[in-house]
Order: sequence, then C-alpha cells, then structure tokens
Amino acid sequence: MKRFLTYGKRILIAIVCFTALFFVAQYSVYADFDQSEDIVYKTLTYTNDTSKPYNTALSNEAQRQIDQYLWLGNYTFDHILAIADPYQTNTNALNIYFKTEEAVSVTYTIHVEASNISDFTRTLKNDDKSGYTTDHAYQLIGLIPDMDNIITLKLTDKNGNIVNQKSFTYHAGPLKGKEDVQLKLEKGTSTEALSNGLYTVLGNDSDDQDFVYLYDNEGVLRSEMPINGYRSHRMLFDEDYLYMSVSQYKMAKLSRLGRVEEVYKTGSYEIHHDYVFDETGNILILATDTTSETEEDLVIRLNLKTGEIHEILDLADLFGDYKKTAALPKDADTLDWMHINTLQLMDDHSILLSSRETSTIIKIKDYDTSPSIDYMIGNEEFWTASGYDSNLLSQEGEFVLQSGQHTVTYVADDDLPEGQYYVYMFNNNNTISATRPDFDWKTYYPGTGTAVKGDASYYYRYLVDETARTFTLVDSMPVDYSGYVSSAQEYEGNLIVDSGMADTFTEYDAHHELIAKFTIQAEKFIYRIYKYTYEGFWFQ
Repeated sequence: MKRFLTYGKRILIAIVCFTALFFVAQYSVYADFDQSEDIVYKTLTYTNDTSKPYNTALSNEAQRQIDQYLWLGNYTFDHILAIADPYQTNTNALNIYFKTEEAVSVTYTIHVEASNISDFTRTLKNDDKSGYTTDHAYQLIGLIPDMDNIITLKLTDKNGNIVNQKSFTYHAGPLKGKEDVQLKLEKGTSTEALSNGLYTVLGNDSDDQDFVYLYDNEGVLRSEMPINGYRSHRMLFDEDYLYMSVSQYKMAKLSRLGRVEEVYKTGSYEIHHDYVFDETGNILILATDTTSETEEDLVIRLNLKTGEIHEILDLADLFGDYKKTAALPKDADTLDWMHINTLQLMDDHSILLSSRETSTIIKIKDYDTSPSIDYMIGNEEFWTASGYDSNLLSQEGEFVLQSGQHTVTYVADDDLPEGQYYVYMFNNNNTISATRPDFDWKTYYPGTGTAVKGDASYYYRYLVDETARTFTLVDSMPVDYSGYVSSAQEYEGNLIVDSGMADTFTEYDAHHELIAKFTIQAEKFIYRIYKYTYEGFWFQ
C-alpha cells in the first residue's frame, strides 16, 4: 500500500509539473534575454482590446494571469519574474516580482551604451510604510526603447547596508507613438541645477490615441503612457494612486504597478482643461454639458467612492446678464462665452477660475453651497456698465493686464499679512475673443498678439490683497510666444514654462536666468507641461 501511494504521488507530481511547464510555455517571451541571469520573462495574452487600455476588465484579466504566475513559481531575488507593461498603460515599463527573506528596499539603475544618455537611478516605492519589505512588486520606468538596457538592482537593509545586487540586460521594444526619444536641448547661461523630477508632457490634443510623455533633465524619454485620446490635464496623487483623465469622458485611477483600479465616466459632461482634489478627497472638474448650447462654463464633482457625477456650479447662474451680451460666432454651434481653463482650490472654501474669453481671473466663494462672486481681476473697460464691475479688484501700478491667460495658480504664503497671497500664470498676451467682437482689445491691451503671432507671452505674478481689494504685478518675464494653451509652474525655486504653440519648454532659475530649453514635436500643440518627482508613487 505504501509503495502504491508513493508511486501515485509521483504520478501526481509529474502531472502537475507537466501542466505547469505547458502553461509556462504558452506565455513565455521568445525575445532577446539571457535566462542564465535568473530573470524569468513572461508575457500575457489578452481577449480585451489593448488599444483602449483604460478599462478594468483588461487590467483584471492581466492580474489573473500575473497571480497565476506568482502562484506557480517561487520567485526570489535569484529568480525574478519580469513582465513587460502587463496592464498596457506604460509602453516601455517592465514589472518585476520577487520575495526576500530580509526586509529590504530596492534601488535600480538603467544604463545604455550611448554617450548622450546618462544612467537613470531611483529607489522604488513599496507597500510598506517603512520603505522595507520582503514582498517586492515594482514597475520600472526609464527604459530606452529599441535598445539593450542594463538594469542593476541593489537591495539595502534597514541599516543602510547593500546586502545583494545583480544586473541583467533587457531589450526594450519600440514606442507606440512618434515622439522623440531625445529632445533638442539648449543650455542657458545659468549655472544653477535643474530641479528634480520628470517633465510630464500632458498631451497633443489628438482625436486618436494620444500619450503622456515623461522626459528627464537631459530631454531623454523615460515613459510613454498611452491614453484613449484628447489629452490629460494634470496628474493627481493620493496615497498610492494616480488619477488622470484618459479621454474627454473618462478619469482613471492607476496603481503604482500600472493597474487600472477604476475608470470613472462623466456621462454627458465633457472634461476640459483642469481638475483638482476638493476638501473631501473627491475631484472637481471643469466641464461642458454636451446637451446644452454653451461650453466650458461648468464645474462638476466626481465622487471617487461611488463614481457619481454632480454639477455644482454653472457660471450662467452668476454671470447670466453678461452671457446675454456674448455673441455666437458664425462658424460655432455652441457658445463659448467664458472658456474657463484653470481651476484652483483655495483655503477658504473658494475656487479660483481663469476665463480666457474675458481675460479675467474670478474667485467664487462657497462654490458648492451658495456660490457668489468674491472678486474679479480683469479690465475695467471690458466690464464697464456690465453690472459686474463692482466685483473688480483695483489695479495698483502701471502694467498691461493678463490676456488669454492659462494655468493661473494660487500660492498661500505664511510670511504675508492676513488676506494677502500670490497668484501666478502663463500670460498668453493674446486678446482674441470671438464672443466679444465689439470690444477694442488693442486699445486697452497694447502690445498683445494674435492666435498665431506675437512678440512675447509672459510669466506674471500678482500679489493679491483681499483686505485692500487690490492686486499688484510683483514679478514678470517674457517667454516664447504662444497664443493659446501653455503653462507656468513654480517648482523647487525654479520656474518651468511650456510655450505650447512654440513647441518649447524651458526651466529658469530663481533670477529668471535660463538653465535649459527643450524643443519638442507637436502634432497640434503641447497643452501643458508640469514637473513631478513621482515620489510616493513609483519612487520612494
């Protein structure tokens, strides 16, 4: 009996091993890699359409296969599981999985044999708050497409000692887009260092599949994130997750491994230009109701727990009399009478909006309960006799006001007296307003440009004094002209400017001296470029 059981166990073990080998054979990568390096490469098969990656069904399908690989294999640092872009959300990313007996952190370096591309090194974020774990799952970004990437992994214990390391070669595949792997770089006269992080190119405004690109300080592409179309507007980070728009009607929640955790649909509301977290951790979104006769004049709230959408602010309720005076252009089907392009949450349950069409900055208090106009920063002549001119703050000093501005940003400063703060922006310096053809823009905004031509756009910084009801231009500098789109970001003491229609982005030091300028391809224009470290998401 004992001999029979032993023989039966052997048969059972043989069947299990054969089944496992057959399963592995079905999904193994036949690619350029060296199994002697103890990296076990696998691929996944998909029944869902991978050209539209932002759906949870595709991610769940991928996760089931990953879990099966992890269940079948005993993956250690000497036997690492590696899967290229398993969730189809980061073209050249490589996910790795393994366990260690001791809790460690992992640092990785990517090296390629190219003299113009420096090594890329980061310490990886894991799920343990201490930063040290025995269960390792990471998404490695920074790989150079169509090249052999030498990846070095280093394990560090809690005492700061490197306890193990290994290197392996991975040949990254091609990009899905047509962007440059290395941008043209012009170095400036400043000797100051560029800020930390990755320049995040948030879209070309494409009708087809588009991408979010991440470039390092040398202009080398480090990530290509496909989206379903249109553009993203900014990255929002909350705990271990990234939120971003992936089409005109969808927001997505991504894990640090690239998994699509949730997709939020906005129904008949079209996402445009901007979104921010509110005080409750939900997301406020600038929107257009596609069933109405107007556009780009609403704020909606996305409830991240339920996925419900609520319209919380219609500017027609506050500016109804002005709306009646706006003209519908001959070639337009809907009235773009305000064109709100920026949304900022302030400290007093107010929001700050940027209206491109009126070249006005608007503060709305009690925005979701009892909204009312707190103040406006705009041209007195534009608003004369409108019934809204009493809301205007007084201009202190002689300067031409902002016009066609984008990315208006609120900055609280504890060193300022109560009631004062800063507001900065990309001042496009463009006075095209199709819904106000009667206004004499050139007289009241001298030196401004047109949609495609102008001497310069500007970075503007205002000091706003709510107590005195005034605003003052305290800092400005000319930048490459862009009639539409574009962004400005004060970041780590430097200034980053995207001149979207000029196809350039630049970083300046604290004295506005140029550190570096990059030139980038644009299908149409580059909407915004913000810099993020991605610490707390991919990196520790």
